[in-house]
Amino acid sequence: MGSLFALVAILGILSFVAPPSLFPDPANGFLVMRSMEMGGKFNMMVAPDQDDFSKSTSEFLTWWSPGQYLVPYAFKLLFGVNSGQASALTVLLCQLLGVWGFYVFFKKVGFTPLVSVISLLFIACQQFFVVPYVFYNGGEILSFAFTGWFLYGCVSFKNISWQMVLFILFSGLIGFFCKSSMMWVFAAGLLFIWIRLSSPNKDIITWIKNGAWIAIPAIIVVATIYLSFLSKGQNPTSASPGLKLTLKTFAFPLASPLLSGFSIDDICHGLIYHTGKIIFNDWQAIIILILIAILSLWLVRNILKKVSDQNYRLLLIIFYSVAFVFFGYVYLMQKTISYEARHFRVIGLLVIPGAIYLLSQVKKPYRHLLCFVWAGIAFTSIFYLVKGYRYNKNKSAHGVSGIAQQNIDQAALNKVMAIDNQVRNATFVFVNKELGLEIKHNRILGFEPIGNDLKIDFDDYEHDGHAGLLYIILPDNYAGPKEKFILKSFPDYKGWYGSKLSDKYVMYEAK
Repeated sequence: MGSLFALVAILGILSFVAPPSLFPDPANGFLVMRSMEMGGKFNMMVAPDQDDFSKSTSEFLTWWSPGQYLVPYAFKLLFGVNSGQASALTVLLCQLLGVWGFYVFFKKVGFTPLVSVISLLFIACQQFFVVPYVFYNGGEILSFAFTGWFLYGCVSFKNISWQMVLFILFSGLIGFFCKSSMMWVFAAGLLFIWIRLSSPNKDIITWIKNGAWIAIPAIIVVATIYLSFLSKGQNPTSASPGLKLTLKTFAFPLASPLLSGFSIDDICHGLIYHTGKIIFNDWQAIIILILIAILSLWLVRNILKKVSDQNYRLLLIIFYSVAFVFFGYVYLMQKTISYEARHFRVIGLLVIPGAIYLLSQVKKPYRHLLCFVWAGIAFTSIFYLVKGYRYNKNKSAHGVSGIAQQNIDQAALNKVMAIDNQVRNATFVFVNKELGLEIKHNRILGFEPIGNDLKIDFDDYEHDGHAGLLYIILPDNYAGPKEKFILKSFPDYKGWYGSKLSDKYVMYEAK
């Protein structure tokens, strides 16, 4: 364990020296943090008004939980570091808490210290473990820090008590603070506590009483979150275009143990929701997904047969079942939640010690197979980490935020920041929102990138009215239809003047 903690500390120091870039979700949170630093209200996203560009509009950000930017914000206030360094400190703290939390949890549910350590070493070789050192992923890393301790708390209570009530209250609020999707994990944990405490009794009255003791603080948590946060705006489960049943609807949740616990979805750049170069076409992905679902069911079944600890067995059954029902419904109703293994991370983390124990009981050839798979996963993770870290350190642009900006070069960013320091009452427009973090004295507007298929809704881009100087920064591959579309989005601005910021970036100015 000491070596693993030392490795996490070393990676944390390296990340502080060369901070990570940002994934899109936490980038939105950091833009809210920027608004708050400039005098805006709590959790309000400030942007130019589409109907009157001379005004600004504010929106309470409910799509993502606030922890992803509030924890780095706390480091900025405490230590005076920039946003990039604050995100690196957040990753360091969360990785240490996560490793420690899962170690004590694995031992709590009956695994030996050796199996627990090997499980953590296997986790540390997963791609999801090294991603935060390349891209700060906000809620993902915060939920890793929280989940092990939450699971430990769930198995710690042997009877109804006031300590249990406080645990439910605080764990629900902290879990949501870390990541909004932790609410289904919270619900599964409470279901486990209820069944575990009530199952020794066949008296239905006892079940009802125990349920009430658990339900009352849970209702308080949900009501608090809804009234103080979720009711103020939209979230991924707010809208649904209707019911749609496909093979992936239920196959993806069933395949979650291997997809999330063995980095399969990450290594494949997303089987269904692609996060990089597409490796498999749609039909190939579906066939692979079905095979992985069958293997996952086989793995879970054998873990339940071989592992004797009742708490672990019950946890695995409940969390796997709740994930299947919740995400099956979400995907069936086409809610705005992607087919990504990261949403099922807790399932993978639960399965790993059981899989390690299971393979420790079989013959050497099968253990050798595990070592081979392990080596393959570790190789892809190390390659991802080294390549990403070098890119952030040596090729990404760096501005006042300290964030590694992968979507602009240093020469272009320097000129943009120089203009920001010279002018006031201007608006900078980017097609990569995180670049707005480098603007400290003027308004910003971030558009969604335009794909090569040019499938766009003009209403999402059009801004009527006029408000001082306007600077639009575009990569050179926007030349043509994309560029014309962006300029057309500001009908009240005329006389565009284009200038090269660098070999790959252009700035359009209108007065």
